Amino acid sequence: MKKVVLFGLGDFASLAYRLFTYDTSYEVTAFTVDRAYLHQTEFLGLPVVPFEALEKTYPPQDHILFILSSFKRMNDLRAEKYSQAKEKGYRFVNYISSRAVTWPDLVIGENCCVMTGTIIDPFVKIGNNVILWDGNVVGHHTVIKDHCFITSHVVIGGNSVIEPNCFLGANSTIREETLVARKTLVGAGVVILHDTREGEIYKVREPEILGIRIDQLRSISHKEGG
Repeated sequence: MKKVVLFGLGDFASLAYRLFTYDTSYEVTAFTVDRAYLHQTEFLGLPVVPFEALEKTYPPQDHILFILSSFKRMNDLRAEKYSQAKEKGYRFVNYISSRAVTWPDLVIGENCCVMTGTIIDPFVKIGNNVILWDGNVVGHHTVIKDHCFITSHVVIGGNSVIEPNCFLGANSTIREETLVARKTLVGAGVVILHDTREGEIYKVREPEILGIRIDQLRSISHKEGG
């Protein structure tokens, strides 16, 4: 089955269209959104149909779905659409970049996205509806469970477990053999050295803003003999 319907009309949908068109053998045939957000009948030259009636014009016997949406509500929104589409009888396709590094023993679910430059070590297991953006490193024997969003340049040490609905911000690091609890939000640049607790937010304290100009810094430096 090579015909794909993409969910959404925003930046993520246009990106997914480009990925499938230029980096897979699949054919994107249409877009779909909830009827309440359907304000156009065409997007990127393809039809847009209401999600509520999708099976009437693009039945699950002939089409598969791909949902590349954001991490809103800690990925609950994407999880809801994934579940609703499964109830309609749809199957899902994965996008794994031709420029990602994976191993033949990778266990991966459905509706997953693995972007350019991501390196996934041997013995890794990834659940359903997981997004791994550009340049991540996933260590050996790690398990990433359903509905997670891993942004760019995240390092996950080996033998770690990422529970469902987590968000890992850009340039964050998870120490090896660490459990990241369900619905943990790890902010950009954070280093996690111990197991997290469910529903908690971990972030770096914002740097102090001095409120002075570069030329003033130079003047201060000269006065101090620097």
